[in-house]
Amino acid sequence: MEHITLLLAIVVVTALVFDFTNGFHDTANAMATTISTGALKPKTAVVMSAVLNLVGAFLSVEVAKTISKGLVNEDGIQPEVILAALVGAILWNLVTWLVGLPSSSSHALMGGLIGATVASIGVSGVNGEVVVSKVLIPAVAAPIVAGIAATLATKLTYKIGAKTSEKDTAKGYRVGQIASAGLVSLAHGTNDAQKTMGIITLALVAGGTLAPGSNPPVWVIVSAGTAIALGTALGGWRIIRTMGKGLTDLQPQQGFAAQTSAATVILASSHLGFSLSTTHSVSGAVMGAGLGRKGGVVRWSTATRMFVAWGLTLPAAGLVGAGAEYVARQGDWGVYVVAAFLAASCVGIWLVSRRQPVDHTNVNEVETGTEPDGVVTTAMAAVTPPPAGSVAAVADEDLKTTIPAPVPTDPAAPPAPAAV
Repeated sequence: MEHITLLLAIVVVTALVFDFTNGFHDTANAMATTISTGALKPKTAVVMSAVLNLVGAFLSVEVAKTISKGLVNEDGIQPEVILAALVGAILWNLVTWLVGLPSSSSHALMGGLIGATVASIGVSGVNGEVVVSKVLIPAVAAPIVAGIAATLATKLTYKIGAKTSEKDTAKGYRVGQIASAGLVSLAHGTNDAQKTMGIITLALVAGGTLAPGSNPPVWVIVSAGTAIALGTALGGWRIIRTMGKGLTDLQPQQGFAAQTSAATVILASSHLGFSLSTTHSVSGAVMGAGLGRKGGVVRWSTATRMFVAWGLTLPAAGLVGAGAEYVARQGDWGVYVVAAFLAASCVGIWLVSRRQPVDHTNVNEVETGTEPDGVVTTAMAAVTPPPAGSVAAVADEDLKTTIPAPVPTDPAAPPAPAAV
């Protein structure tokens, strides 16, 4: 292992803390729909996701290269900048987890890094072309592409099973959901675990223990993969509830279509080195699957809050990162103040979360006061016929067969006696 100073050790530990929060913050991406449809029990789902996240961390380092070599200029970057960036990312992750909003851990990390870099050496330290081509464009394109793919896939699954009742096909689709959820977890490991690898590698380069342009050392890959797996095993139940129940009500067919579409987009982006947000991809796929089923609705009020959080992620994490960098650059005491502030904030947020705990026992319960579907989506659901084979459709057919049509009477016949 390279020679690690005390400052670098603090940065590495903080990076692994971020990786841990990334794990439980993004568990919903892989397992929310699987849990909400009953395909897997909550605890089984998160353990399965954790194992596959660990495996995925060893499959590629392309995204790590984007973070460590492309996003910011390595020249002039000090370890204090990396520490400040991680503080901004961790706090944003915890705040959005507390309110149950699925936001992008990836964008939180990159926002913190950009803000801290600008505060340290100016705008010239950020590679604007890389930010636009490999961060901003994928951020907009990912949910749209995944949403369209999930909508089409959902329509196709219902068309294929149009002559079969949902009850008969649900078991098969639940098995398919387990497989597709595993694929999303694997894809998450190949994308998100690498971001921490990249940030630790960048810190090692900044601290002079690695040559510029180096790939992540083996110990960095192992530690990053382990940290995100442990976080995933903890389960981010608040965000799982929002993703599984808050955006739309999913059937097994829709869950399978959503997860398969999202996994395809994530794996393709990892291969190309795009630092893609799995949250954006999966959320877009869930909404697309909701719109793909006849009578399906999307709760746009929840979606709107989520979009606002997405838009605030980069600037909010960037501002915190810039402020933390200003304090950290003052010397050793500044670094200790930043570390203490982060630790105190984490403890405080955790204590607030204990007032209304969400865990595997109540993750599928609908929160009291949850907003309605909305006027537009409710109206669409009211006028759209239910899919063939659904409970509503079967009940409607039974009603037609059990209530006989009125028998015409002879006008000349005497009226029937009144009932007593």
